[in-house]
Amino acid sequence: MRKKNFLPFPYERFKKEFPEIEKEYDKLAKKCHASGPLNEKIRRLVKLGIAIGSESEGAVKSHTRRALAIGISPKEIHHVVLVGLTTIGFPRMVATLNWVHEVFEESPIRHSRGD
Repeated sequence: MRKKNFLPFPYERFKKEFPEIEKEYDKLAKKCHASGPLNEKIRRLVKLGIAIGSESEGAVKSHTRRALAIGISPKEIHHVVLVGLTTIGFPRMVATLNWVHEVFEESPIRHSRGD
């Protein structure tokens, strides 16, 4: 079972090699999240959408885990993926959907495709 910390190995390595830079990066991320009117759920869905648009498997998986951890439903995550279809195209959307399903399958709470 995956621990609650959702940081991928490359980020953990970066954190270990450059702790002061990572600390400042983390502070910047927290300030960005706190700087506007969006609530946590919306911010998490926006971050997932950005990850989808950048075609980053690691970021999609990380933000999917984070979304599930705060109670965002698989249906809501699926909707974010589907909204990207007309922007990123069918093959990329399907790839993203597969990454999301990999996270659902590794989750301690089993999610079906129809959840």
